Amino acid sequence: MATESCLRLLYTCRNIFHIRQVHANALINGTFNNLIVANKLLHFYVQHKAINDAYYLFDEMPTRDPTTWSIMVGGFSKLGDYNNCYATFREILRCNITPDNYTLPFVIRACRDRKDIQMGRMIHDVVLKYGLVLDHFVCATLVDMYAKCAVIEDARKLFDVMVSKDLVTWTVMIGCYADYDAYESLVLFDRLREEGFVSDKVAMVTVVNACAKLGAMHRARFVNEYICGNGLSLDVILGTAMIDMYAKCGCVDSAREVFDRMKEKNVISWSAMIAAYGYHGKGKEALDLFHMMLSCGISPNRITFVSLLYACSHSGLTDEGLHFFDSMWRDYGVRPDVKHYTCVVDLLGRAGRLDEALKLIETMNVEKDERLWSALLGACRVHGNMELAGKVAESLLELQPKNPGIYVLLSNIYAKAGKWEKVGEFRDLMTQRKLKKVPGWTWIEVDNKTYQFSVGDRSHPQSKEIYEMLTSVIKKLEMVGYVPDTEFVLQDVEEEVKKEMLYTHSEKLAIAFGLIAIPNKGDPIRISKNLRVCGDCHTFCKMVSDVMKRSIIVRDANRFHHFNEGACSCGDYW
Repeated sequence: MATESCLRLLYTCRNIFHIRQVHANALINGTFNNLIVANKLLHFYVQHKAINDAYYLFDEMPTRDPTTWSIMVGGFSKLGDYNNCYATFREILRCNITPDNYTLPFVIRACRDRKDIQMGRMIHDVVLKYGLVLDHFVCATLVDMYAKCAVIEDARKLFDVMVSKDLVTWTVMIGCYADYDAYESLVLFDRLREEGFVSDKVAMVTVVNACAKLGAMHRARFVNEYICGNGLSLDVILGTAMIDMYAKCGCVDSAREVFDRMKEKNVISWSAMIAAYGYHGKGKEALDLFHMMLSCGISPNRITFVSLLYACSHSGLTDEGLHFFDSMWRDYGVRPDVKHYTCVVDLLGRAGRLDEALKLIETMNVEKDERLWSALLGACRVHGNMELAGKVAESLLELQPKNPGIYVLLSNIYAKAGKWEKVGEFRDLMTQRKLKKVPGWTWIEVDNKTYQFSVGDRSHPQSKEIYEMLTSVIKKLEMVGYVPDTEFVLQDVEEEVKKEMLYTHSEKLAIAFGLIAIPNKGDPIRISKNLRVCGDCHTFCKMVSDVMKRSIIVRDANRFHHFNEGACSCGDYW
């Protein structure tokens, strides 16, 4: 009866002081010697994060069983005390206690949270030794650990051999690929549906994020239909993810429709919609939304101001951007960090106010990073300020001596000025340091399939037709005044060779393929590029949209460009 009374008292405990009273009574009346009581006391201490009390009790226990050890491993793991978690697990093995499917997930999650892949592999060996690799809970936790540690191949191997998979495991694997291979993430989502699972909101957020990374509009529309068809309400997390998805798939109007459908919005939702307008060069719409947010009683945070300043920078709203930067701390109590300073440096740099941008960097009181200096270096390239570019490069190379992008940007600046000796020096440095330039790629989505092009690419099965279409289009453009801008070929070669190189840029090939594969003039040609679109290709897109009467949407490394009737949404300001 004493034992039952002690357990009943434990379940009435509301704080650590009550637990200590029950513990003291158990010691007095002898029920502490009952392992069930001792384990329950230990569990309650851990639940209340009283790890010191738990450890004292554990150390005083006359007997322990696997449950006792598991409670301690779990307690240390939950509190982030990974060293003691590992040490306790090692003691389990040293005492020849067989770890079970309750203990192992705790220590595996500790490896996951610590990104400790070496210890994770050792635990995996223990799992194999004790024949627990087929246990659903253990295996699912290992998949999660490998996924969060970015060891995708090992996560996938375990996932593929699992006898049974629940929705959580599918979600973990889909989320893993969403970070590193968005296309495969969506393939897994298709498999999940074929297996008869109905995704919940958590799973759909990972799928939506994969669509956003891939920029796949057809998949975005399907995902939207799936969410509506399965009655999943647009809460703050899912709705915000969908705003970001549509924005990055090139359809800011659909993003706004989702935003307007959301019954509940928080500051992150508003900031996501402001950012969506920024991606698409709709600075005035971003500002209008910001004022609407204030009128709804939502206070802006640091993310809001990053989105707002970015929108101003990419829309030529220099004075407005500077006003918001000045008002951040004064009016809203948001202290600027390096991301806000980077946006303002970009804002001033694009406007040609390089001296002001440099002065801002020199007087700022937050730690500088490579993105800040890169923003100023990019402005130096646009405005041809080689003297300042050299100074900025020194700061950048100190921060990231092995970043090939810095060397490429500097060599491009000198190439633009015709200083080929300097270009050669930087290219030699790259060779010596075994650095490689990131190749430019352009993707286009046609009939639910994504095609990839590089400069001068002839790997596509319809390569002959693509080049014939490109030649035909260029002739039509030349008849209305198109002249290739060879300034954007940053190599010391003959003028005719420069023209040929411009004609086969990856975005031109993708657009030529789009003209063949998407014959309906009402359907836009959507392409994505991993680098910034060059000035000549930008002009090419504008003229194609006018001459061929086609809408073209380009997503480059900086923003979206919507080409219609000979004009771009960026207003030639990118």
